[in-house]
Amino acid sequence: MTSTTPTRSEARTTALTLDERITGALVGAAVGDALGGPVEGRPPEQIVARHGGRISGIVGPWDGDDWRTARPIAPYHKGDGHVTDDTLMTHALVRVYGTVRDHLDAYAIADHLVPELISTPRWIPELEADALPLQRIFLAEKWIVARLHYGHVDPREAGSGNIVNCGAAMYMAPVGLVNAAHPQAAYAEALDIAGAHQSSYGREAAGVLAAAVAAACAPDATPATVVDTCLSLAKDGTRAAIEAVCEVAVRHRDFESALAPLRTAVAPFDTVGPDYRAPSLGARRPSRLHSIEELPIALGMLLVADGDYRHAVLGSVNYGRDCDSIATMSGAIAGALHGERAIPAAWVRTVAEASRLDLHAPARTLADVSRDVFVRDTARRRAHESAFAALVGTP
Repeated sequence: MTSTTPTRSEARTTALTLDERITGALVGAAVGDALGGPVEGRPPEQIVARHGGRISGIVGPWDGDDWRTARPIAPYHKGDGHVTDDTLMTHALVRVYGTVRDHLDAYAIADHLVPELISTPRWIPELEADALPLQRIFLAEKWIVARLHYGHVDPREAGSGNIVNCGAAMYMAPVGLVNAAHPQAAYAEALDIAGAHQSSYGREAAGVLAAAVAAACAPDATPATVVDTCLSLAKDGTRAAIEAVCEVAVRHRDFESALAPLRTAVAPFDTVGPDYRAPSLGARRPSRLHSIEELPIALGMLLVADGDYRHAVLGSVNYGRDCDSIATMSGAIAGALHGERAIPAAWVRTVAEASRLDLHAPARTLADVSRDVFVRDTARRRAHESAFAALVGTP
């Protein structure tokens, strides 16, 4: 894919502070997650039939008051502004950063994230109860605990054997924010972290999503520069899928017309197949030819929306399938580009109140950590410069 042409968003100011971008990304991800949760796994035509048209805001559970028993979602209250496991995992990773206050690696997942998941009860909006996060996350995330806590596997290799999906990518936005405006560093750090959770194109997607968020934090960032950065770093099927989807996305300026073309573009790289609830026999296996669906679609919706938060997230939600994770990703990137002011305030209030979460506290923590890490990085870089100068005899 060649660089996209200048867009309307490039004319808008991006003179935002680090704090504003971190807040926009984390709040934007949570709101996108909550909007997509009620229709997760459904195709666009079913969403239209159920809601009498495209979704334009927060809606209730797909099965109404039967959410506790209705399959295949039970017993989770998805809807009414409740965040899902995407946000729970994102906030857990922020707390790990708050403890370590430096860059993370796969060992930090073993030493800090695993105890977060199995030791400290927290309010789980979808369960409407205090519970261990382990009791909410799905099997692909429970894998982290099984392999690291019970199996004592090398953290750098623990992700091998897990299903290959978006599980690691969905909570990697904090890595991009700690490495704000340095996408190469975000990519490398996320790949290390994700090794404890995923392999193959699932791990690759985690690296590229972190890079996308970091790129969106640059003062002159646009949707086009974010996508170009992703293409410069992504490998194998992930790169090919992003390129294919984004080549289609730049032809559209409304998500309504883009829904089917984007799905057609990503389908050759998606191992799940046309029926999201009945994955193909080859689904979620390691491959250099394939990609998760969620990241390319999130980037495609970012281009379709010209970076506009509301448009990008609603396009992601109405796409269906794994739309809570798609909206989490597009919401994080658009939020980093334009800050919280781009997110409808009513959505933020409803999600915070319904989920009983302080959506701003993680952003404050991560902004402080990002500054600490930058100071450490600067000292390390200067020490290396001094040592290298001595080695080569530079005066």
